[in-house]
Parts: sequence; C-alpha cells; structure tokens
Amino acid sequence: MSENYMQGLFAKRIGGSSFGKETKIYKFEKIKRAKAEAKRRSPNTELLDFGVGEPDEMAFPIVVEALKHECAKPENRGYADNGIFELKEAAAKYLEKVYGVAGVEPAKEIIHSIGSKPALAMIPDAFIDHGDAVLMTVPGYPIMATHAEWNGGRVVKLPLREENGFLPDLDAIGAKDLKDAKLLYLNYPNNPTGATATEEFFKKTVDFALKNKVLVVHDAAYAALSYEGRPMSFLSVPGAKEVGIEIHSFSKAFNMTGWRLAFLAGNERAISAFAHVKDNYDSGQFIAIQKAGIYALDHPEITEKISVKYKRRLKLMVDALNSCGFSAAVPKGSFYLYVKAPKSSRKAVFFEDSEEVSEYFIKEALISTVPWDDAGHYLRFSATFMARDKEDEYRVIEEMKRRLKNLELEF
Repeated sequence: MSENYMQGLFAKRIGGSSFGKETKIYKFEKIKRAKAEAKRRSPNTELLDFGVGEPDEMAFPIVVEALKHECAKPENRGYADNGIFELKEAAAKYLEKVYGVAGVEPAKEIIHSIGSKPALAMIPDAFIDHGDAVLMTVPGYPIMATHAEWNGGRVVKLPLREENGFLPDLDAIGAKDLKDAKLLYLNYPNNPTGATATEEFFKKTVDFALKNKVLVVHDAAYAALSYEGRPMSFLSVPGAKEVGIEIHSFSKAFNMTGWRLAFLAGNERAISAFAHVKDNYDSGQFIAIQKAGIYALDHPEITEKISVKYKRRLKLMVDALNSCGFSAAVPKGSFYLYVKAPKSSRKAVFFEDSEEVSEYFIKEALISTVPWDDAGHYLRFSATFMARDKEDEYRVIEEMKRRLKNLELEF
C-alpha cells in the first residue's frame, strides 16, 4: 500500500507515477552492464577503458599540500556561501594570464561553483520559464538541457557535423526557435568531438546573441587543454562579456575532478542572477578547497604539463586507430578522439548504430568507448585511459591496436 502511495508523489519531470518503472536502458547503463559481463566472462583479460571522461591521475602534489595546509586552519571551517573574494581575484588574474582576457571585475563578474555540472544545472532556474527555448549543441553534455526541460522549457538541438568543423550552424535556426530562445550552450574545445572554436565563430556568436537577445553559456571545461598555441576564451572576443558567461572547471585543467570546483565569469547581470539562484541551493565549496584552487590558478604550468601527456597519448592513439581503418586526427584541444564508427566486420557482423559498435567492442575485444549517434554514428576514445607510465602507455595502445585488428572492421 505504501509503495503505491509513494509512486503517486513523484514529479512529472522525472517520470511521475512511471518513475522507476522505465524499461528503456540508456547507453551509459548499457556500457556499464556490458563491461561487467565482459569482466565476468574474461576475468583474466585486461579491459582497456577508453570511455572514461576524467583525468587518470591525482592533482599535483603541490596542490594537495596546499589543501592539507588550508584545511587545518580554523578560519576556513565555516560556510563559504557565494565564495571567497581571493578566489575571484585569482580567477581574474588567471583569465588575463592564460587567455589574455583583461578587465574582468572580480567582485561583480566572477563567482565560484561546486563544479561546473551544478552550474549548468542551476542556470536554467535563473532564465528559463515555461515555453522558453534553449539552443543546445549535440552531441554534448546534456545537463543544462535536462534542467531547462524540467522548468517547462524546450530544447532546440544544434547538430555538430564534420563538414562544419563541428561548429553549430547558427544560420539554420528557425524563426520560432529564435524568438523563444533565451540561452545558447556552447562547449569548446568540445566534448565529444575535440573540435575547437575559431575567433571568427566566436565573433559571429556575439553578433548572433545581440541580434536575437540570448545569453551565451560557454562551457570551457577543456579550454586550457590546448595543443596549438594560446588557449582561447569566448570572453577574449570583443563584446562577449555583454552577451555571455563562461564556465571554467578545475577538473580537467588541474586533475581536480573530485574536488568539485569551478568558476563562472562574464556578464555582470547574468552572474548576479546565477548567484541569487546558487545562494538558494548551496552554502559554497569548502574554503580550504577554494584556497587550494587559488594555488592551482597561480600555477598554470600545471596544465601545460598535463597537456604534454595528453598530446603524446592522442598521437599514439591516432596512429593506432588509423592503422585499423579509422580516420582519426589529433584534436587541437580536449583529450578526446571522435571517429566515425565502422559499419561492419568481415566476420559477418553489421552495425545499425554506434551503440551496437561500442557493445561489440566490449564483448569481443574488452575495449570500452562511448558511442554517439546524435549527428552521425561516431565513437569517442579518451586519452585518460589508465597507464602507469610512458612505457605502459605504449603497451596499452599496442594492445588496443592488436585487438581492433582482430575484429576485421569495415568502414
């Protein structure tokens, strides 16, 4: 009786009375189950996991030591609310030093968040009412879209296609969608495609936002991981601060994934609105973590060292995948390779989509990837696979190549 009573309480946004009874299995759950089954069937064979989307190493020792030092101070024990001013100052200096973005006002144009995921979840609360639209690039990270829909908004998908350099075609958006749109989500360097935005595209985005009165939300989680020259910030483009905000994560740039720290910078009114919403959700990240974050921001050479490793691994992965028939190229940023999925295997196996390919790789070769079918059939390989050192990196890649060749893939 109590179960039926509880089932009727669930909100429609999560399924209402059908919550928990959904029979559809989502791709990440399929991958999880396929990996578990593969390990059960072949317990003595190493599973090569190229699907992980987070750094494979800890934060640098100097950052860990900073946390140890700060967490022992009594003055850091309390609520941080909307963040300490020292972190805002450090973020402003970091933006200027690393990205060349000058003139960001720490007190009014920067705020911290307990990771970038909560920030993306909270932003729709500040802007999206029933019937409003969010322009979202796909494939991509869906958090902002999910919460926009939960607020009664709708999502307009902007497909990222290879022929456009994996940049959205802003000119193809319909009049009704433009009229309803309040937010435009971008993410460069991009997850999962690894594509980078050009200065020309960012300038066009500023003009687009002004013309259509939308707020640009640039998720810059991978921005610091740049392999060709200086990293690019959306805020470096003239007029960007008038139309947008940018989210910077410590997770990818400083190997601080579990520490849950990020900062938002940009339009003063948008930052103020986010702060108002955030203040009703949390009481801020632990001050000691924020102070360790300051230390990281003051040492961007940490990211440079991390980037050297990822670039080395990506080059090895590209050579190996291309030798197996894929068409891969080292990206200009992020730690992902986004490659077209094979259509079949000469072993009389045919694939309807990339999900089937991904499951086949796990089952037959104990290789884990992430499938994407939003705009064509692609697989994502991540350079954050587990390896003890450089020598072990070569071993893992060679083993991946050997197993893939045994699958006799056709494209």
